[in-house]
Amino acid sequence: MISVGSAYAQKSNAQSSVFFTTKAKDTVRINETFNEKDPTDSKNLQNRLKPIQANFKRINSMTNWTSVQKKNIEGESAEGGEATFYYTDKRLEKVIARHYGEMGQVLIEYYLLNGELSFVFGKEYRYNRPLFYDAKAMKENNDTEAFDLKKSKITMTRNYFEKGNIILINTTTRHETNISADYPAEQEKSITEDFKRLLKLAD
Repeated sequence: MISVGSAYAQKSNAQSSVFFTTKAKDTVRINETFNEKDPTDSKNLQNRLKPIQANFKRINSMTNWTSVQKKNIEGESAEGGEATFYYTDKRLEKVIARHYGEMGQVLIEYYLLNGELSFVFGKEYRYNRPLFYDAKAMKENNDTEAFDLKKSKITMTRNYFEKGNIILINTTTRHETNISADYPAEQEKSITEDFKRLLKLAD
């Protein structure tokens, strides 16, 4: 199962027997954040969240990057993944990681402030059926549904960092209200380690 947290993609679906083609990856992709406002509203942490949210808004509205580098991610999920590194001058501003699986995919956006993690936004899609489960496969299996991206279960998780530590998690699913809580220390460690592995790809 792909899950937000450890490798955010959980080295997903190692048993998968269906593999993406390049065309399929390009066709079914979760949209990255652009010109969006962070909707999280926590009165207790309002002042501490303001600089994080302002940095998020600044970065995700940028269009002119000095450098954009793309790297393949190997071993994180059965169908692979990719990472994109965005720079202004020589400063890394954000990293976008995509992890693909037979039954879903995960997009993780890492935002940096003063060279440290500031905000990590995870968007997870769990498909209703495998990606290549078309109308023909549906009929052959006497099923009532074929793959439909619009029927995916979507979970979005926002992680707020301050001085290297997560101070808040906000999780939203399509049919549930927001859930805010202190983030477990082990998950903080997991996200940080995942990010460090990504940074090695940029070296």
